[in-house]
Amino acid sequence: MNRLDDEPTLLLRLPTSPLPPAWDDDPLDELAERLADVCGAAVHPDEIAAVLESDGLTHEQITTRYARRDLFDMAEQLYARVPRRFPDPAPVPDPWRTSPWQCLLRGMLFGLPGLAYLLGAGLLPGRVTGLAASALVAWAWNQGLAHRAYVRLAAGGRRAAARCLLLGAPAGVTAAAATALAVSGPGAVPAFAAGESLYLAAATVLLVLGREQHLLIALVPTAAGAACLPLWRPGPVPAAVLLLATVVAAVLSAVRETVRSLRTEGSPAPGTARLGASVPYGLFGLAGGALTLMAPAAGRPAAVVLTLSMGVAEWLLYRYRSLTLTALRHSRTPRGFRLRAAGALGLCLTGYLAALAAPALVTGVPSLPLLALGAALWVALLLQAAGIAWPSAVACLAAAAAEAALSDGTHEAGPLSPAAAELASCGCATAVLLAVACTRMGRATAHR
Repeated sequence: MNRLDDEPTLLLRLPTSPLPPAWDDDPLDELAERLADVCGAAVHPDEIAAVLESDGLTHEQITTRYARRDLFDMAEQLYARVPRRFPDPAPVPDPWRTSPWQCLLRGMLFGLPGLAYLLGAGLLPGRVTGLAASALVAWAWNQGLAHRAYVRLAAGGRRAAARCLLLGAPAGVTAAAATALAVSGPGAVPAFAAGESLYLAAATVLLVLGREQHLLIALVPTAAGAACLPLWRPGPVPAAVLLLATVVAAVLSAVRETVRSLRTEGSPAPGTARLGASVPYGLFGLAGGALTLMAPAAGRPAAVVLTLSMGVAEWLLYRYRSLTLTALRHSRTPRGFRLRAAGALGLCLTGYLAALAAPALVTGVPSLPLLALGAALWVALLLQAAGIAWPSAVACLAAAAAEAALSDGTHEAGPLSPAAAELASCGCATAVLLAVACTRMGRATAHR
């Protein structure tokens, strides 16, 4: 008898004869104690009833031993007696954990191309409107192309992504170069714009296919030439050779990786997103480029600070997704998760703004307009990373249009300074995007 008392399923296997219980209290209390884990984790009495039935509890045992009407009445009483205590799920690997060094590398890839403008300043005339227009077209096209290629990569593998890039990259180069030629006419600007477009297309290919190191190697000639500027200013020919070396190296690496990927075995790509799904990503590229190009109009190197901060921005995006995953595990109610997700958003956004403010203070850049621009872009990137693309595109396009209008005197109060226009337009965009982020990212379904 002592041996049987130690068995956890003793009460479910007692004989059906109406023997008096071995204890004075209700035998259901003993059963509730033994099944405390099952009863505490149940969200409905039917779950407890299923467990009792699967353990072989008979109707005769229920009515005689436990003096209850039926299985469901017994399950309801067990459910009422045991308080709810849902166990935490077992820890799983964090899919959003990433290396800070990898994000630093990608940040360098975003910032180093800006050195080409310093190195090639002597090759360009005073007005570079065509170059700016070409850059906007290239940024918009490559943002949309990158999204499309990533979708293909996830659905059909490297071969499907390579086919997408093989068709899309040359088209983007042609459109960007033609824009520069149409705006500026023949000359140095269209030639520089063509090289810029080729580099951006090659960089898109290498980044999508995961070859960041090759792109970093291609940037070595330009970075080395820019590093020598304080001591030696190269003439037009050496500068052109260094820039051309970067473009050629990037294009050759992109072609090689594309050919290698085309030779891999592909998989069927069911459910590939329609072509229109990439449109908001391209529009955001256009809006982000316009906001960045307009920022230096106030005489501030905001574009340099922004591009150098992209590595930190990317790491904080991963960090936010990791924090929300932890919040999902520890939240008991939808409201609790919304509060945790909003706290993670505020923490990561504050960290990014601190990363922007530090170089602004050192260089003397007015910080408030820069912080407003950085906040708008970071929250927009966060929404895009979660597949919420249209709010980011619309808000940033509206901010770019508002900044252009406020700066040129088309509103009733007269033109504002570039800094004030940037602060007003980007501040409003940030407020809208934060409202969208707190609402949409506060849902558990946004983090699947």
